[in-house]
Amino acid sequence: MFDILSFIPRAVVQGVPLLLGSTGETLTEKSGNLNLGIPGVMYVGAIGGVIGAFFYEQSLPSPEAIVPALAVLIPLLCSLLGSLLMGLLYCFLTVTLRANQNVTGLALTTFGVGIGNFFGGSLIKLAGADVPSLALSATSGYFSKSLPVSSAFGKIFLSYGFLAYLAVIIALVAGYVLKHTRVGLHLRAVGESPNTADAAGINVNRYKYVATCTGSMIAGLGGLYYVMDYASGVWSNNGFGDRGWLAIALVIFTIWRPNVGVLSSFLFGGLYILHMYIPSGMNLAVKELYKMIPYVVTIVVLVITSMRNKRENQPPAALGLAYFREER
Repeated sequence: MFDILSFIPRAVVQGVPLLLGSTGETLTEKSGNLNLGIPGVMYVGAIGGVIGAFFYEQSLPSPEAIVPALAVLIPLLCSLLGSLLMGLLYCFLTVTLRANQNVTGLALTTFGVGIGNFFGGSLIKLAGADVPSLALSATSGYFSKSLPVSSAFGKIFLSYGFLAYLAVIIALVAGYVLKHTRVGLHLRAVGESPNTADAAGINVNRYKYVATCTGSMIAGLGGLYYVMDYASGVWSNNGFGDRGWLAIALVIFTIWRPNVGVLSSFLFGGLYILHMYIPSGMNLAVKELYKMIPYVVTIVVLVITSMRNKRENQPPAALGLAYFREER
């Protein structure tokens, strides 16, 4: 039978990295920057947290000497720093040097995965592990710590680590800022028509830098959540999967609205694990077909979105285009 009480929490934890990734990419795209390097940014955010947690655990004389606040803050700050550097690199290439955004984003994904695998493999060798993975159980326990609940309501709403609730808060705040504040209005103006925004006295490059770097740090938290909470602190190279690409698709699914992304990300998370709950017997071919469900839904959403005629459902008009101020 379909166990809804176990399905919903698992769908939520699958959806949290997608929510953080899509929220960060939405902020980025609202400024007119199309960052296809989000998978690499999330990967660097994950390995940044792993590096911080690893060296903090190595510095302890014993596991009992761990300080909970430092066990959370050190990986968190390292993750934010790593993803911030990726955002700055993207902005330097696309905003300052005006490089092609599509090519830069794809290169950033390859670069981020390579950086993550390099440092991940190095840490595994330093730890002297017998298997190609690294376990950081001491620090990850503080990321996955939740309330001791046993009721159905508690399992569905209160059984997650703090990053899951932080992801929802960030998405709701981002949605409010974009729609109801002057900063959000200026950001949307930069994404729609940078020439007009510049003529109105808005610093286009500053908004692009701030929005892209902030979005990269939010996306990096998605990678940190995956390793520290979902994977229980276990790092293995190339273990992140294709969640970064699903996060980019989720931006289109939510019509560039972070608040809509809360439920949408959990829906995508449920589709991602649906094959585990659909009976398929011993037929592995059928199970592989079930694994295609989230990608089929993504294609359908892209087709439906492209058929919409409403302007508010379309991407920012200047998305993916470099801004040349001298042409204003």
